[in-house]
This record gives sequence, structure tokens and C-alpha cells, in this order.
Amino acid sequence: MRTHYCTDVTEAKIGETVTVAGWVNSRRDHGGIIFIDLRDKSGLVQLVADPSDSKDALAIAETVRDEYVLIATGLVRARGEGLENPNLKTGKIEIVLKDLIIENKSKPMPFDINDEKVNDEIKLRNRFLELRSTKSFNIFQLRSKAAIQVRNTLDELGFLDVETPILTKSTPEGARDYLVPSRVHPGEFYALPQSPQLFKQLLMVAGFDKYFQIAKCFRDEDLRADRQPEFTQIDVEMSFCTQDDVIAVAERLIYDVFTKCGKTVPTTFRRMKYSEAMETYGSDKPDLRIDMPLVDVIDIFANSTNEIFADIAKDKKNNRIKALKCKNGDNIFSKRQMKGFEDYVRKFGAKGLGYFQMKEDGLKGPLTKFFSESDLEEIVKATQLEVGDVVFFGAGAKKVVWDYMGRFRLFLANEMNIVPADALEFLWVVDFPMFEVEDGRTKALHHPFTMPKSLDNIEDLEDIESIAYDIVLNGTELGGGSIRIHKEEIQSKVFELMGISKEEAREKFGFLLDALQYGAPSHGGFAMGLDRMIMLLAGTDSIRDVIAFPKTQKAQCLLTQAPSSVDEEQLKELSIRLRKTVTDI
Repeated sequence: MRTHYCTDVTEAKIGETVTVAGWVNSRRDHGGIIFIDLRDKSGLVQLVADPSDSKDALAIAETVRDEYVLIATGLVRARGEGLENPNLKTGKIEIVLKDLIIENKSKPMPFDINDEKVNDEIKLRNRFLELRSTKSFNIFQLRSKAAIQVRNTLDELGFLDVETPILTKSTPEGARDYLVPSRVHPGEFYALPQSPQLFKQLLMVAGFDKYFQIAKCFRDEDLRADRQPEFTQIDVEMSFCTQDDVIAVAERLIYDVFTKCGKTVPTTFRRMKYSEAMETYGSDKPDLRIDMPLVDVIDIFANSTNEIFADIAKDKKNNRIKALKCKNGDNIFSKRQMKGFEDYVRKFGAKGLGYFQMKEDGLKGPLTKFFSESDLEEIVKATQLEVGDVVFFGAGAKKVVWDYMGRFRLFLANEMNIVPADALEFLWVVDFPMFEVEDGRTKALHHPFTMPKSLDNIEDLEDIESIAYDIVLNGTELGGGSIRIHKEEIQSKVFELMGISKEEAREKFGFLLDALQYGAPSHGGFAMGLDRMIMLLAGTDSIRDVIAFPKTQKAQCLLTQAPSSVDEEQLKELSIRLRKTVTDI
């Protein structure tokens, strides 16, 4: 129905007759001559309806409104002198209409598709209209390009694309499962996969050697800007490999995808132990664009005459006192602002937030009275303070201090606007703890199928390291992976340490434990969030922008009104009877 897309009509086409098709982006009536900006997936081109060329086309153009669908045929000519639009790819030409067809009309739009300030709820209710914008199309063009490159790279490296089940078995680890009732097995349920983890391990037992999948995954968890209940991940597994082998594949994949999408990235990335990341940045996904490390000062504070600091400093294994230098902060923030920062960290469990200001004659602040001159000099030396700097202190239980000081580091950097937007800082965080203990319950930090470095001489479960690794970009976790347990006795031991009984392990994971007894090879892999990757490539702040039909933070689809109730007959077929909630009574 057309000869060209809009932006294919360039100066090289002057003098030719072309046909284009698309939506009316805008219409302007200049006293008998009508100008229409026509939009398709490629961009805009200007149409001119002039009675001296076609009265019929002008008559139709007079009835045209925004978002009407048009098919337009006309002669390409150069714009008049001084009338060129340097902001458009087609800004030097226009199409003088010979024939104009209104293929379809449009109701008045509920919002301007190019207005980014429109309420999110309105946009999500009309997502098919928001997707008409050039910005949205460019994002999904980028996503398509990235996904194709993923397949090309992994195919070139000898990986086999295998689909794994969507209807599977519920497991006790990780986030909540989405459950699907079975009609043919009343009272029993499938679960939607949180990841293809167990199936890809079984493919290694089957001898497939190298597997990948661009997989849909589902997690019933509280949502944030970078999370959705259903998401897409690049899933990879390989046999007879070391951690270095897996990381090399992941780095090659990232390099190829980012290069294809127009970004310059290194071929290998820095590595950092989990313990160093937590101690230096208060996060297992540190943003290395920000040169503001946390400095341990617990030994200095142990000499303080302040009883609170002194008591905290007595337990160096479980407690931390961390300093965070804010360069030139004394000239940026007022005392009132600095005192207000305490309200921010209290939201994350802090009991308080101390600070010193570096003046010409030394450290000043309400805490100086608790330290000797030599200890104050040690603080200046340890944090490398210069005149005009401010140093903040957090003290308490180590996990709490890591968390709020890590968050505070990012908060200050954004307040000072010192985060370089165009930088790409990749990092591998390695040697994660195998377990974490919360409220007396032992959980796998990654998942229970991760290979521990050793299970010998166990004194503290949280001291056991695993062969696990996460890839981080600009403070966002792109993905991660591990070398897996490939021996049944080690897997059973891990379940035991987690308090999973033999009976429960057999019920939940019997098929895996059986498979590991039939010559399972050593294997490992990784998974990367495709949605998060595209979010970072596109430079957008929300993962919803890169998913065609996303959910809200309440896990609702405003377009289709899902989730929704179903009729009684469907429930009967599934042997389900709804219980009344408190709000129903």
C-alpha cells in the first residue's frame, strides 16, 4: 500500500512520486494550504495539500484530524528557502499531495502521545496509544536488536536454544509462586516458573552441554521500578566449566549486545569479592560511577569517650562503624540539611547519623568532644579529608549499617548531582556467602543449588562462601549465576543445613536428587534480566517502559483489567470454592 516509509523520503527522492502511510501527528491550516506531519514507525514527513496541485486532496485534508490513518501519494520537492526543519530527518523535503485516502478515523485522543508528563494510569489504560510514540518504538526496536544479537552470539558459541515448561512444580525457595489450578487433578496446582533453574540443570545431566533460552519468568513479589510480576531473562547453562568459563561467555554476550546497540564497553570487567563490596560500598550491587567509598573507623571509635560508640566497637565481628566522606560538602549543604539527613537514614534502621566538618583549623562538630586530638587526626587521615569536606558516620549492627550507609551514599551522590549519566561501569561481584540466617532460619543467599566452596569445618553458616557471581551495571544487578551442585550427597547436605528434612527434600526435589545420581557433569551458568538490560540501554528509569504491556506496582494490567473475577462455572470445573475475606463480610 506504500512505496516508502516516511523517513526513506529524502532529498534523493526529489522529483519522484511516492506513497506513504501512517498516522497524523499534527495538522496546520495556513489559509487554504494545509500541512500534515505524517508519522510511521520510522519518523515524520511533511505532507502539503495545495489546491493548485489537487483540490480533491485539499478537500480531504480539511477533514483530517490528529491520529487519523492516511495513505498519501504525492510529488517529493525541496522545502522553500528558510523553511527547512533541522530537527527532522526529512526536514529538507515535503510531499505535495496528489491523492489522499483516509484509511481510518480516530476519536479525540485521551492524551498527547508525546507528552511524558501524562498520568501513568491514563497511559497504561491506553498503552496501545502510548506505544505509538517515536520514543516507545525506538525502545522496542532496541529490544528486538538486542534479543536477536543474544541469539546470534550464543548460537555462534555453540549453545542450543531449548524451551522449558511454563507449567511446573511449586518449590519452597525464592519468591512466592504464581499458582495455576489443575482441572484434571482436582485440588492440585501447577506453578509458573520463577526461573528455568532446575530444568536447565537437568538438560546438563541429559548431555546437552550448552543450553540457552530467552525465558519468561514469574514471581509474585512486591514490585519496584525495576521489577514486574512477569519478566524476561536470558538463561544460560553449560557443562564441564569453571566460574571463569561462565564469566567469559557472559562478558562476550554483553559486549556483543551493547556494541550492537551502539554502546562502547570493555571486553572484560572488574571483579570484586562480596565482602569487599559490602564493606566498601554497603551494597552487593555497588554503583562504581560514584567515587565515595565507605571507610572503616571502628578501631578509632573504640577509643571514644562516648559509651554508645565504645560499646558498638567492642564487637567487631557483628558491628560496624563506617565513615562516608562528602567532598566539598561543607560548601554544598547547610547544617540544617546535614541534620536532616538523619531522618533519611532512620527510615532504613539507623539509630542516628553523626558528622564532622573539615575546617581550616581542623575537625568541627558535636562529636569532636568525644575524641582526643590524635584520634581526630586519625579520622582525617583515614578518610583523606580536605578543607570544605564533610564526613558522616554510621554505627551499629553490620548488616543495618551496610544497608543504610550504602543507600545514603547513593542519596548524597544524587543530591550533589555527581553521577555521570553516560558512564557504563560493569562489575562482577563474586564469592557470595552460601547462606544467610534471618530470624533463626537458614536460607540460601542465591539458591540452594549453588556449589559451596567447602562444607568442611563449619562453625558459622554465614562464613561459608559459594561459587556464585553477579553482574552489576551502574548499581543495577543485570543478573547472576553460579557453579551448580552436581553431586547428590552435597545437595542433600545443603538441604540439611537449611533445615529441609529428607522427606521434604524428596517431595520437592526428588526428581533432581535422582538425576544427580546418574552421572551428572559439573556445570554452571547465569541468567540476565533482558528487561533491565534494555532499561539501561535505553536510559529510562522504569522497567515498564521496555515491556510492551506492563503491570502496575499492584500487579494489575489496567489495559485488560487483569486480574479479574471468573464465573462460577469455571471455578466449579477447577474444584475451587472462594472463601469470603474479612472485607466481604
